[in-house]
Amino acid sequence: MILKSLSLINYKNFESQGFTFDAKINCFVGNNGVGKTNVLDAIYHLSFGKSYFNPVTSQNINHDADFFVLDGVYNKNEREERVVVSAKKGQKKIIKRNAKIYDRFADHIGFLPLVIISPADRDLITEGSDTRRKFIDGVISQSDKSYLSNLLGYTKILSQRNALLKYFAANNTFNADSIAVYNEQLEGFGTPIFEKRRKFLERFTPIFQERYAAISGNTEAVSLTYDSALHKMPLQHLLTNAINKDRGLQYTSVGIHKDDLQFEINGHPVKKFGSQGQQKSYLIALKLAQFDFIKEESGTTPLLLLDDIFDKLDENRVQHIIELVNTNDFGQLFISDTHAERTEEVVKKIHQSYELFHLGNRS
Repeated sequence: MILKSLSLINYKNFESQGFTFDAKINCFVGNNGVGKTNVLDAIYHLSFGKSYFNPVTSQNINHDADFFVLDGVYNKNEREERVVVSAKKGQKKIIKRNAKIYDRFADHIGFLPLVIISPADRDLITEGSDTRRKFIDGVISQSDKSYLSNLLGYTKILSQRNALLKYFAANNTFNADSIAVYNEQLEGFGTPIFEKRRKFLERFTPIFQERYAAISGNTEAVSLTYDSALHKMPLQHLLTNAINKDRGLQYTSVGIHKDDLQFEINGHPVKKFGSQGQQKSYLIALKLAQFDFIKEESGTTPLLLLDDIFDKLDENRVQHIIELVNTNDFGQLFISDTHAERTEEVVKKIHQSYELFHLGNRS
């Protein structure tokens, strides 16, 4: 799959900008603040119907406008595909594929597989479990429609159960039969999600470890562990046992929405004991493993977006990443960097065909 061209109108700092891309490597260079990352985010937006960095639609509209339009032309399976994402303040966002509007955004997920590696990925290490769950869900959902459907169903029922718990507390009442109905529905959606997450991690972890070994020069051991209460007990039992606690808290305290991933390096948490370089290598390995998994599952080579990934990495690790990209069929790459010379030196080692886009004023 190739992104042939991209048009931005009133998207973030761009009023109007167009790009025609090389089929292999495309680099956006310039000083901080000129919009390099915004171009990558626009490409992400076309794949997922939302920004990677700011999910609030209105905040992605240029300050001087009241709408934005993203227009991408792709070549997929020897067919031209045109995807347009548009939004106007106060109105619902619209996603079109070949001029036809999607009824549900979920139907678009997975059609344009994509992996982004960005400094913002550090949230996977520093933030709460919700961020890490979104990572798992995002990887699986790109190639499994039933998983995404179960996830949406679970989220809806969870919200209704929480609303019922609040109602019970506000009215000093309780109905066990009503709770039982929600428990059964949560199990119906939640148990398949747990099983797919578990099986996914069994497959994904060795791929991730292999990627990390290649980046680090095989000098450190890393692990990735799935933390879920469902390993010990079925979801129905967890919900039943926690009902008194849930009534007090007025929300559902157990379930697959509490699952987490444990990141470790040499047997210790990456968050506490990993250096900046080790943490960045860990995250890059996660994302490259994501790329491998999606490529295998979907049968389509995802787009790979590298946002400022050479920052905070020593020369050896950068070299290992270059060699990885050079020796694997990564399809089409999009790279952002503040140093044009460094970028050009790197990409020449990967491929002789590339485009270098200078954004902002060149000094």
